[in-house]
Amino acid sequence: MNKTTTFFSKDTDKNQRLDKFLAGKLNNHTRSQIKRIILSNGVKIDKRIVNSASEKVRVGSQVEISFVEEKEIKIRPKKIDLDIVYEDKDIIIINKPSGLTVHPGAGNIDNTLVNALLYKYKNNLSDINNKTRPGIVHRIDKDTSGIIVVAKNNITHSKLGEQFSKHNLVRKYRCLVWGVVRPLSGTIKTFITRDKKNRQLMRVSEISGRKAITNYKTIKVFDLKEIPKISLIECELETGRTHQIRVHLKYKGSPILGDKKYGKKNLKFKKINTDFNNILKNLDGQALHAQTLEFTHPTKNMWVSFESKVSGEFKKMLNLLNNLSG
Repeated sequence: MNKTTTFFSKDTDKNQRLDKFLAGKLNNHTRSQIKRIILSNGVKIDKRIVNSASEKVRVGSQVEISFVEEKEIKIRPKKIDLDIVYEDKDIIIINKPSGLTVHPGAGNIDNTLVNALLYKYKNNLSDINNKTRPGIVHRIDKDTSGIIVVAKNNITHSKLGEQFSKHNLVRKYRCLVWGVVRPLSGTIKTFITRDKKNRQLMRVSEISGRKAITNYKTIKVFDLKEIPKISLIECELETGRTHQIRVHLKYKGSPILGDKKYGKKNLKFKKINTDFNNILKNLDGQALHAQTLEFTHPTKNMWVSFESKVSGEFKKMLNLLNNLSG
């Protein structure tokens, strides 16, 4: 069931961006949340569906926004160990392991980061996202490891959400990919949209979707005997689209090792290093790690930087490749 709220623009709203106009009216929603509603065709201007957040509002326009009322899911706190990198009265920085889903969803409502946060922090988390995502400002994929920031209150959440929406922060990832990305460093600019055949997958499009920009550089190329050529890549996001790095590297012809959705299928090797093959089989998700997150602290108003190193099977693979290359 949808709930619709209507606003009428005034002289002071002339030529204002649609997402900014609505953010000023809806104090309990961030611009990134409003942008998602716009992109899902949930906003009308003068009865016309608008799917661009940058659409300009004219004086006297009728702006309608529809909210989908979600079924209430009872989320149970659960004791799950958390690797807390930093914490203060406003934020928590967590190094999420591969295999841990960020928030509850279909098929998993008990074993997520949110369950762990509720166990440890109870109600001391922001609640402006929705009831199933307390504290969650952004997310990384279940099988991606690395740094994630959690908000303890709504003011912090709103300010962090604004930085993510405007891309006024730094997000760097490390990954291992098949082959060599050409050129060795550069920028990938495409549109990313949902795959028409499989709605759980994303794909690059030349004509439709959301703009996606990934800056990358090759840290090291491993050209070893009895191991296919592999590269260690650093990616810095200018945008944050679903599966962006994974889709972009597949698009460049160098998918990430261990990626079950976008990686190489039915791998067969004539002659292969035994240790490499064993680690490859045991990779707990894609070899992708959110290594660095930098932003303006929402209350201290100072630039902060957090970093974590790769771990688990990703670390084992990287150690093996470094040892074999001398």
